[in-house]
Amino acid sequence: MKTPLTSSDARSRQRLIALIAGLLAVAVVAGIGVYGLLAGPRTTNDTSDTSTDGGGGRPGPVATPPHGPAGSPRLPAVAASADPETFARNLAEALFAWDTASGFMPLDYTSVILSVGDPSGEEQAGLAADVAAYLPTREAWIDLRQYATTQHLTIDEAFVPDAWGDAVEQAQPGQLAPGTTAYTIEGTRHRTGVWNDEEVTSAHPVAFTVFIVCAPTYDTCHLLRLSQLDNLLR
Repeated sequence: MKTPLTSSDARSRQRLIALIAGLLAVAVVAGIGVYGLLAGPRTTNDTSDTSTDGGGGRPGPVATPPHGPAGSPRLPAVAASADPETFARNLAEALFAWDTASGFMPLDYTSVILSVGDPSGEEQAGLAADVAAYLPTREAWIDLRQYATTQHLTIDEAFVPDAWGDAVEQAQPGQLAPGTTAYTIEGTRHRTGVWNDEEVTSAHPVAFTVFIVCAPTYDTCHLLRLSQLDNLLR
């Protein structure tokens, strides 16, 4: 059962908004992006349906991916983990994994990512917009489907950026939910398609930052927001 926000929690949320706004002004000068995060200390634990995660933590919520008609395949869920880096890597791979010939549409893949968003829902609208920016539009998807286009990500590096440490140092007590952190992912986006019955491939370096919240706020990690692609924290 979730505990209602107190007036103290509300004030914490307002302070965090001010903090992030201040960081954003600095980020513009530095050429990086800083994105909205959940505010306020949490005193509740996630009590949704559970399954054992791969990070050695306590049971966490099951991410329920979208599915088509009865009997049709389901999109794979983002693998849960209580370990921040493991979850960041799992999330990054899921974010870039799609197949236009699967019978699913971009909104279905968006739902997979949103299913591991913060259960409070505070950042859901912003996160949905973040994820949409990583996926083709519906019109582009239909075009890519003609060429059976698929995509996946190989990760070269995952690390907590120095800029996040600066943000934490500037935060006042209670402004960041316990277990909130950021991971910058650097890797290569691979796309494969078919043109005139021949396979065509492409590879492009990408980098981005994921903002997540883990224990002790929740038993397993959840996604707060995503940076713009190639506009990351370092």
